Amino acid sequence: MIEMQQACKAYRTIEGSRVVLDDVSLAIPRGHSVGVLGANGAGKSTLVRLLAGVEALDRGRIRRGGTVSFPLGFSGTLHPHLSGRENVRFLARVHGTDEAETLDYVERFAELGEYFRMKVETYSSGMLARLAFGACLAIEFDLYLIDEVTAVGDAQFRRKCLAAFEERMDRSDVILVSHDDSTMRAYCDMGAVLADGRLDVFEELEAAMEVHAWRMRRAASPALRPA
Repeated sequence: MIEMQQACKAYRTIEGSRVVLDDVSLAIPRGHSVGVLGANGAGKSTLVRLLAGVEALDRGRIRRGGTVSFPLGFSGTLHPHLSGRENVRFLARVHGTDEAETLDYVERFAELGEYFRMKVETYSSGMLARLAFGACLAIEFDLYLIDEVTAVGDAQFRRKCLAAFEERMDRSDVILVSHDDSTMRAYCDMGAVLADGRLDVFEELEAAMEVHAWRMRRAASPALRPA
């Protein structure tokens, strides 16, 4: 379970303060996977980093029940000057998993060939996605955090990722940020809309998608905005 208690987060920009969370209190129960929707700049990636614990709230508290993955799609997870193999070995040590088994799983899943032993800074975006997904799936978490990375890679790799996560979702949950509706529907049963410092959670994904679509139409059309 993820629980927020009076969570606040804001950034200073040249245009002023940008609020991501404004005194948000809510709970996301175990046994559900949540798709997070919001306009560009709403703070969805920041939310994922906050949930993972790699970024701190300004005020308030986030309680995490069970083990939570590093954010897939967060560039800070993989060190560019280490090889793929060295990155995976480090992650295995941090999360207390068997190094040999973890390395073997990732090498087979990612299918990077000789690049697995080369520095990550030499990788394409698709190769980074393969390595990140392999490393994340090699470690069993109660909750996986995914930020847009499912949109990277060819169709065959996306099917492979989906099949792997479908197997994991029998015992794990997912919080997913994606602009792709089909990806959202494939992974999630609940939805959340992040806007104007609020995070509204919906029991049905489609309800969240409808609210998000309405907000986007209102933002694009002056006639739909409040007078």
